[in-house]
Amino acid sequence: TWSSLAFSKRIVTKCSHSQLRRSNERYFFSSTIHLGQVVSFNLSDIGEGISEVTVKEWYIKVGDKVNQFDSICEVQSDKASVTITSRFDGYIKKLYYEVDDTAKVGLPLVDIELFEEDSSSSDEQVDQVQDQLAAPAGGAESEFFKLAAKVLTTPAVRKIAAENNVKLSEVIGTGKDGRILKEDVYAYLEKRKLKEVEALHPPPSPVPTQPSKPAISPREPPKMPVIDVMIPIGKDRTEPIKGYKKAMVKTMTKSLSIPCFSYCDEIDITNLVQMREKFKSIAEEKGIKISFMPFFIKAASLALMEYPILNASVDEKCENLFYKASHNIGIAMDTPQGLLVPNIKNVQNLSVLQVALELNRLHDLGRKGSLNQNDLSGGTFSLSNIGA
Repeated sequence: TWSSLAFSKRIVTKCSHSQLRRSNERYFFSSTIHLGQVVSFNLSDIGEGISEVTVKEWYIKVGDKVNQFDSICEVQSDKASVTITSRFDGYIKKLYYEVDDTAKVGLPLVDIELFEEDSSSSDEQVDQVQDQLAAPAGGAESEFFKLAAKVLTTPAVRKIAAENNVKLSEVIGTGKDGRILKEDVYAYLEKRKLKEVEALHPPPSPVPTQPSKPAISPREPPKMPVIDVMIPIGKDRTEPIKGYKKAMVKTMTKSLSIPCFSYCDEIDITNLVQMREKFKSIAEEKGIKISFMPFFIKAASLALMEYPILNASVDEKCENLFYKASHNIGIAMDTPQGLLVPNIKNVQNLSVLQVALELNRLHDLGRKGSLNQNDLSGGTFSLSNIGA
């Protein structure tokens, strides 16, 4: 059967013994196919002692063709989000995890069937014949080819389609070689929305004229219809603590072992307000939003230069002090993933405008949930702006 092609590189049709006696020739049919070795692509170590991650999004599915450095999925550790890329050229044979599953470092993430190094154009033609013969008969044939068709697009467009429950096979691509652009997905969504509106609000049908009813007597007020209001009943649910929330729990719990003290003071910042107004025009020309926070960050760095012990740490046995040369100042941020503290590297070497530019970048990444591991690691000192 043609399905056995998936397990063998050659198909041989043998003759019976009686036929071989009648002829000295043996007849056989053979064809090579492009299917190669199936390898397991393991989740590699992403550093910082991370042993497990949460799969947040798949950019591929079983049967998709991938090349080296193509994005496979996005995973989230307790410190950062990381995009995993392929190391091989081939076809995706198996996904080991669903979205929101926990993946272990060092264990298989996907299985990839490698391309044959000696694959040629004739091999591709054989592949097309196999697909046609393996297709289901009857009305399911068109659906088979529809699902098997290659969709050319980018991971970003696939993400938009997944978020809006759009089948990319139904979208007409206007890009090069039929590539689906994000504009094509948006246009498809608009058409689908119009169809839904038309289905909910069909054009009114003509109403036959009826004889006018006698006026209602004032003694008999019209009866108001009784409307039953359904009150939704809430249900308890359990949600596992993963990713950033899990890291936040560990960090906040560990912080309870650190001796703390509180100190309050009031400072007249009239001059600072005037200085910020002067900086605003310069910053706007460069497309930088500047608040009071960049000034506070730079002021903290100048204080650390004068009092370097505030930028130091101790070992677990409290036997040595480690003075940090870099002022990597962290800023507490409230993000959709929870409380995060990314840091600005080497503030001692930056101007106020450079600090503001870096702070803008971290705020944008935080809102998108795209802060990487480098932004969240290596901090030496932290600030938190609790607002007015």
